[in-house]
Amino acid sequence: MTSTTPTSASASKTTEDPRLDVAAVGEQLMGRWADARRVSRELATNPQLHKVEGMPVPEHRERTFQNMFELVKTGAVHRAFPSRLGGSDDNGGNIAAFEELVTADPSLQIKAGVQWGLFGSAVLHLGTKEHQDTLLPGIMDLSVPGAFAMTETGHGSDVASIGTTATYDPSTQEFVINTPFRAAWKDYLGNAALHATAATVFAQLITNGVNHGVHCFYVPIRDENRAFLPGIGGEDDGVKGGLNGIDNGRLHFDHVRIPRTSLLNRYGNVDEDGTYTSSIESPGRRFFTMLGTLVQGRVSLDGAAVAASKVALQIAVTYANQRRQFNAASDIEEEVIMDYQRHQRRLIPRIARTYAGAFSHEELLVAFDGVFSGEKDTEEGRQDLETLAAALKPTTTWDAMSTLQEAREACGGAGYLAENRFTGLHSDLDVYTTFEGDNNILLQLVGKRLLTDFSAQFKGAKPADLARYALRTGAEQILARTGLRALGQDAADTGSEKRTANYLKDPEVQRALLTERVEVAIGEIGRALASVAKASPAEQAAAFNSHQEELIQAAHMHARLLQWEAFTRGLESVKDADSLKVLTWVRDLFALTTIEDELDWFLMNGRLSVQRARTLKEYVNRLITRLRPHAQDLVDAFGYTQAHLRAPISSGAEQIRQDEAAEYYRHLRADPESPVDERVLVKRRRAEAKAARR
Repeated sequence: MTSTTPTSASASKTTEDPRLDVAAVGEQLMGRWADARRVSRELATNPQLHKVEGMPVPEHRERTFQNMFELVKTGAVHRAFPSRLGGSDDNGGNIAAFEELVTADPSLQIKAGVQWGLFGSAVLHLGTKEHQDTLLPGIMDLSVPGAFAMTETGHGSDVASIGTTATYDPSTQEFVINTPFRAAWKDYLGNAALHATAATVFAQLITNGVNHGVHCFYVPIRDENRAFLPGIGGEDDGVKGGLNGIDNGRLHFDHVRIPRTSLLNRYGNVDEDGTYTSSIESPGRRFFTMLGTLVQGRVSLDGAAVAASKVALQIAVTYANQRRQFNAASDIEEEVIMDYQRHQRRLIPRIARTYAGAFSHEELLVAFDGVFSGEKDTEEGRQDLETLAAALKPTTTWDAMSTLQEAREACGGAGYLAENRFTGLHSDLDVYTTFEGDNNILLQLVGKRLLTDFSAQFKGAKPADLARYALRTGAEQILARTGLRALGQDAADTGSEKRTANYLKDPEVQRALLTERVEVAIGEIGRALASVAKASPAEQAAAFNSHQEELIQAAHMHARLLQWEAFTRGLESVKDADSLKVLTWVRDLFALTTIEDELDWFLMNGRLSVQRARTLKEYVNRLITRLRPHAQDLVDAFGYTQAHLRAPISSGAEQIRQDEAAEYYRHLRADPESPVDERVLVKRRRAEAKAARR
């Protein structure tokens, strides 16, 4: 590693302190597809693939496009495709490798994701074997660059309501693709402004006077000279807040005719006479099945966000362990900024959050591979995967934005320099929070699933069981809201801060508190919505809208619970006793800072007493102090080298500067001819005056 071990007294470890096995923990973080990650990380060290900060947009777009061919040449993007076509049928390894490209250039990662993870995957998962054999070779070798034309100017997350139509004409056996109004233009599409020669277009399939909902069609859009084909037009989205190596643009269609066979008809087919058939009878289930096959975008963004957080923290902690500022404990040596409590409070909880994100992402990746390999490809398995992805992607992308900003600020002016990566990564990852599903919309989907599961508890229940549940729930609410529960906690903990701390670090207590935060909120919302179950649709919609904020907050806490559970399961695989102790502290810090963030809820709902809340904050500070000597090891376990970080402040240059300054002042102090600090003279004169008065 390029980082320098901190030498300050508070950062040093004694022989009695546990020591993190950096190599072993790093290997565990690499997960099941460690080999694929290693290959991708090695590829990401190639300077040709690296983002050049400040490069003009046209040059950045062309550089990114040419680098796509480098990915093709190395076979880095073909793992998920069928082995019969040159792939390796490795879905999990494909995502694991793909997300590591964020360390090279997020634009390259996302442009690759558009080509092979969206455009190519639509053909792979929505088309038949004939579609795959015909279309995928050109997609795989990039001879057919493509766009994924789902989102419209007027409809982003609400895909079911898109305006583009595909109307079947049996007289010519063709579909007619049309965008009937401006809001129906396909928008924000990667590759659409310049490079795409074809697109997978999502449109309302209409045949024999019936709209069968959204389906996907393969549509050529440009000729060999990259000029739009007849009936197709578009615009360049122009300069964006980030990811400017990608040529995002708009497409519109004016009654463009394509062959009947251009319908990717794995889940819905139109015969020559216009008869529609599908293996999935329910239109709603058919729609969600088709969209569910494209869940890998959310999975990969979850992993890429965790990777970006790792990079930011490894840079920021390395710098903080070398940068010195202010004299506190010594008159002759400034303090390492990582030794200040506030600095620790800014970074160490985010290390804990990133570890939780890493463990939960590995479980998400395993679930994704299980479904897409066919091993666990059931309706229940797909629903669980979609819910898990919808919970974790918002959580880790928001965490990445928060971590990048805090890490930037923690590095002061140096953090604002583009060369140190924070500002560029922040700009590029900003859109992760809204594409592949707006984070708030995704959490609403999670909340609806939680409400469905809540309602399922009572399906078929006997009146007596429901009465007992209502009685128990009412009693618990009374106990909480009258403060009796909190009063009992105070009585149990009176005079014993240690007893309260032991309570808080108990994993079963952590699990119970995190679980209760979700279940109580969902229960209250569920009962409120049940009270209007027989009301008009408008009244039901109003009732749901009035609880939307609480629902999204509950879903977000559900994601935190999933991360905590994944972290706790991850601890079971840690063999080294010292590493287990350190990582358990990290898990506890993640849990308790999560509870601390929601402390108002736990206090208002009587789940924690004031005394336990006060001790919670004190114990969090104690945990952070305990973890401070391990901060560098924890981020070094992320495994990135300076070739990945590419930040001068994490290269060791800061340590060289500090050593040079320390040597200069050492010589100055030893030189009798050196200037005397005025403050020293003042102190000396006061001491002399005091002695003279005696």
